[in-house]
Amino acid sequence: MAFQAGGQRSAPRPVPAGCDDQAYVRDYAGYLEAVPFPSLVVDHRWDVVLANSAFRSLFRGIGPHPTAMPGDNFLRFVLFHPDAGTVLGEHESSWCLPMLAHFADAVERHGHDHVLQAVRREIAQDPIMEAAYRQGLPHWIRAVGKGAVEHDGAVRPLLHPDPRWGSTECRIVVETPRTLRDMGYTRLTLALRETRRAPAARDRGARRTAAHLRVVGAPE
Repeated sequence: MAFQAGGQRSAPRPVPAGCDDQAYVRDYAGYLEAVPFPSLVVDHRWDVVLANSAFRSLFRGIGPHPTAMPGDNFLRFVLFHPDAGTVLGEHESSWCLPMLAHFADAVERHGHDHVLQAVRREIAQDPIMEAAYRQGLPHWIRAVGKGAVEHDGAVRPLLHPDPRWGSTECRIVVETPRTLRDMGYTRLTLALRETRRAPAARDRGARRTAAHLRVVGAPE
């Protein structure tokens, strides 16, 4: 795998474009490394193209997984990694449901993408997640409003392994320069906030089983 949580700075994934685009991405990797907050660049599948040291540090305690490491595909990490809730606070409502909403939009726009279709099949294999996706998600969006599923500007809880941060929050900032946008990439930064949150009991050791979603119950 090209990226892992923790470790040394990695080279950008190969960019299927011209030499100028490849050089831009290499240079942008150096720029991203200077950003103090966790920051990453993803494609429409949420495959991670670039990630900085702060991002890898945030997920340094995540255990191995064959398909859902945070530095490989952030969508799959949020949905399928059993350790996701140990870093992403209030995982189900604050991270999983918004990500499912973005996934539904990606499937609508890129319906024939084989990677997205593989994720869709994996969702279908989990009865509770399938119920959340097909039945609970539309109801949840109507209840909380479309703004709740947007990443840019959202404030979401985090459980940072660095005790200087600990149980805190981040504001997600989506800031994509034109050149990256033209390549089909999106950059997200998790701007850590100084405001501390009291640790919730359910946040501690929130390792999941396969059927992990409780926000939406399984169909009868």
